[in-house]
Amino acid sequence: MDGATTVTADALGRLTALLERDLAATNQTIVARMDSPVALIPQLAAHLVASGGKRLRPLLTLASARLCGYAGERHVRLAACVEFIHTATLLHDDVVDESLLRRGAASANAVFGNKPSVLVGDFLFARAFQLMVEDGSLEVLRILCGASATIAEGEVLQLTTQNDLTTSEGRYFDVIRGKTAALFAAACEVGGVIAERGAAERAALAQFGMDLGMAFQLVDDALDYAAEQDELGKTVGDDFREGKLTYPVLLAIADATPEEHEFWTRTIELNEQTEPDLATALSLIRRHDTIARTIARADLFIDSALTALQTLPANDMRDTLAELARFTTARRF
Repeated sequence: MDGATTVTADALGRLTALLERDLAATNQTIVARMDSPVALIPQLAAHLVASGGKRLRPLLTLASARLCGYAGERHVRLAACVEFIHTATLLHDDVVDESLLRRGAASANAVFGNKPSVLVGDFLFARAFQLMVEDGSLEVLRILCGASATIAEGEVLQLTTQNDLTTSEGRYFDVIRGKTAALFAAACEVGGVIAERGAAERAALAQFGMDLGMAFQLVDDALDYAAEQDELGKTVGDDFREGKLTYPVLLAIADATPEEHEFWTRTIELNEQTEPDLATALSLIRRHDTIARTIARADLFIDSALTALQTLPANDMRDTLAELARFTTARRF
């Protein structure tokens, strides 16, 4: 493990330690609300939960609430709600992408099949909405319902850009803003809502979450072409095989020679791939230095996230969130 990875793990570990009791309560809520008399539902949901997720999104809800001085218990159920939304989208995404691995283990659809995965994803969405209603805040409901709709829009938009070499940088950012960053933003903002913070601080929390989520997805897209499979937790090159126009590829296409453009047209647009093509794609990405350029773009989002964070109360929680943000782009390549 290199130094960057150690620092990143430590930043997340410090946040987890600060929120140990809240996170334990959130996990208890998650387990309780996954229960169902239909045995396959908790069995399949537990498979995904047990596969090693770091609970980053619910941690952001817990941290945002505590950062803003909230002293009650509502943030625990809302954190569980955020995790259910995230888990439901993972189940659906793995079916759409035909993914065989999730966090280094067999994906739920690989173990249980596509139909159960989709239906249990629907069940988890329903549980999330039950938790929102139980909270009783129309503003919380508005934020999390809006994020759920935006996630679905982002995933559909990604489908429309798949295999399309004319996809612009702006359209790519629309995709990741929808499919990833929107839930980060909502997870943070609801913490400010239940702490009864003003509009400026709530907007700062949402901006912090949005920027963090954008950087997080950019790094994920870079790792698909730069990490080892056991570090990535999914099959290396999945984005390439699925014809996804992620940022490293968009940059490589923008700088491509005519011969290189023909390669991208055949492999991405026409989806005619042979065994050596992934190695060629990796070679072109290295040639145009698009991994480092992707991380540099992610760093700009982190700078914006840190600026937003300065609007919020100065305390240990803010410092730890700032540390987590700074090292989002230091994950292993």
